[in-house]
Amino acid sequence: MECVGARNLAAMAFCVSPSSSRLRLRRKKLWRRRTSSFGHGIRCRSRCLKVEAKTGTGSESCVATKEDFADEEDYVKAGGSELVFVQMQQNKAMEMQSKLADKLPPISIGDDDFLDLVVIGCGPAGLALAAESAKLGLNVGLIGPDLPFTNNYGVWEDEFKGLGLEGCIEHVWKDTIVYLDNKDPILIGRSYGRVSRHLLHEELLRRCVESGVSYLSSRVESIVEASNGHSHVVCEYDIVVPCRLVTVASGAASGKLLQYEVGGPKVSVQTAYGVEVEVENNPYDPNLMVFMDYRDYMKQNVQCLAANYPTFLYAMPMSRTKVFFEETCLASKDAMPFDLLKKRLFSRLNTMGIRITKTYEEEWSYIPVGGSLPNTEQKNLAFGAAASMVHPATGYSVVRSLSEAPKYASVIATILKDGHAKDIITHERRKGNLSMQAWNTLWPQERKRQRAFFLFGLALILQLDIEGIRTFFRTFFCLPDWMWQGFLGSSLSSTDLVLFAFYMFIIAPNNLRMCLVRHLLSDPTGATMIKTYLTI
Repeated sequence: MECVGARNLAAMAFCVSPSSSRLRLRRKKLWRRRTSSFGHGIRCRSRCLKVEAKTGTGSESCVATKEDFADEEDYVKAGGSELVFVQMQQNKAMEMQSKLADKLPPISIGDDDFLDLVVIGCGPAGLALAAESAKLGLNVGLIGPDLPFTNNYGVWEDEFKGLGLEGCIEHVWKDTIVYLDNKDPILIGRSYGRVSRHLLHEELLRRCVESGVSYLSSRVESIVEASNGHSHVVCEYDIVVPCRLVTVASGAASGKLLQYEVGGPKVSVQTAYGVEVEVENNPYDPNLMVFMDYRDYMKQNVQCLAANYPTFLYAMPMSRTKVFFEETCLASKDAMPFDLLKKRLFSRLNTMGIRITKTYEEEWSYIPVGGSLPNTEQKNLAFGAAASMVHPATGYSVVRSLSEAPKYASVIATILKDGHAKDIITHERRKGNLSMQAWNTLWPQERKRQRAFFLFGLALILQLDIEGIRTFFRTFFCLPDWMWQGFLGSSLSSTDLVLFAFYMFIIAPNNLRMCLVRHLLSDPTGATMIKTYLTI
């Protein structure tokens, strides 16, 4: 469950068995890769390490080996030491969600045909961008494993209403509450909703169907640039899909398909372990969503965990007896292990006197935050978590991706149609001007200033102990509503964020003020933020 916003659900599948690939393509019309086509003898192979973990349906699961990733950071983004749990989460059975291959026509490629745009990745970001692009008249193909949306997640109700997706919210709490310590709790005064995974998946899929998106269920091994300026998307089983432009929306671990800036901040991780259960003695009001409960309910024998990994409880009481509980580590340099989160959650519930009588579902949530931006001079584009659009300080992602998909699609459609009309599809034109326009739309200098500020905030959170975090959030929620709401929703301008910082400094207690000043002067993110703000 997203602890502070809508989770990025972009599929990061590492293995697809042939029986589940649902390749319904007409084989005689497919391009098959030959060594002579690209002038080298590389043969892509699907590599996976079988493990004994089973999905809910009893089907065999697998995870990628470390060598399947571009580098160490890409491996960490994919799940790192917790990769098996990430894969278990992705392979959950969701029978209510339609298979993409049952609804979308197969990609059909012939010698004289090619797609305008290939979108790699079938999460909300990928589906939304594919649908919006096809709606503008582009011939769009969607490629990625045919996996369902498996994460539970929540959103601020007003944000989803603004996207016209209020029909995908299955439960609404008219207010949210924050417990930081044993003092009075903080009522946020903002409605919160739980999104139906099934309804969101079906709505985005419906948009793809109506706009004419085609589909191939496959992993993508690589993207090769052809001599005529087109791109060849190399998939499993030696299938090659030619197109004019590629956008990668396959999740944060996309280092094999995209180039990222060198020397950027190291990626951190938000992890959470959750359970949806029937309980006795639930102390939470079912009319209030528990956004954060940082109160210390831990038993003495696990107190040592708090020092290295401050955590809070996130709770969605669906009724007096049915609740979704999630123990969350907001951010850490090294991912807090799921087994520790699980122990902490059950220790907390036991100390609170909450007795579980039935378990419906377990969840393992893993969100990379921070890290480097994509290299905006590359030809291939990105969107969603692959484009580093996850809020560095909170983990927000899906709302931003869904809200920006129409504008981004419009820019892509404009530059492709412009190039087609002028018959300018040369290598240099496409690689230089066209892709740069799209990248500048996604990451203008204003967005980079905002991100530098958020990275500064993330680095601060990583340094705070549990008491420091409580002090920080008590000050944070004393800010004017438009400030803290805008911070969480990435809607504050870079100028607004400067005002946010000054206001926060003014109302903060002295110990937090000293911490902020020390952090600004000593942490590298402080210097980077100042430099980014001064860049015109």
